[in-house]
Amino acid sequence: MKRFGWLMLAVLVLLLGYVAAGPYLTVHAIREAVRNEDSRALSKQVDFPALRASLRLQLADAIVREAGVEAQSSLLGAIGLRLAGSAAGTGVDMMVTPVGLSALMRGQRLWSLAGGASPMRAGPDPARAAPLEDAHYRYHSPSRFTVTVRDDRDRPIEFVLTRQGLRWKLSDIRLPL
Repeated sequence: MKRFGWLMLAVLVLLLGYVAAGPYLTVHAIREAVRNEDSRALSKQVDFPALRASLRLQLADAIVREAGVEAQSSLLGAIGLRLAGSAAGTGVDMMVTPVGLSALMRGQRLWSLAGGASPMRAGPDPARAAPLEDAHYRYHSPSRFTVTVRDDRDRPIEFVLTRQGLRWKLSDIRLPL
């Protein structure tokens, strides 16, 4: 009976250790997938529907805030904001791909890729070539973990990992908008 108790305690400790190390293992898997340009491996680590939904909301909010009260209160302004929000949503769908995520993790702006810049080159600073280089890691709760990197303007980009059962996945990116 004592043996069974010790065995259960060991299993529990191992399970807790695995859950605690999970975000770090996920970040390592994401980093390797980006380095190897393996979109299938990256897709296993990312919750793309949740990520796209979050980024659509962030961009829609930024567009409304940028437009101001005057544009929101007029009929033409409201129509324009609706069209801009729709275009931003389409842009998010096109940019939230393994290549787009790779650029963000290196601190690049996504629109630099649209101009033909290579996702593997991070610009003039070769130290920024590695994904999630010089990242700051933090637990917010037992099921929320963030990885923060700085973009080329030294603004924080926060990658949010959430726990789904025993697995951790990238589910949100908080952009400096």
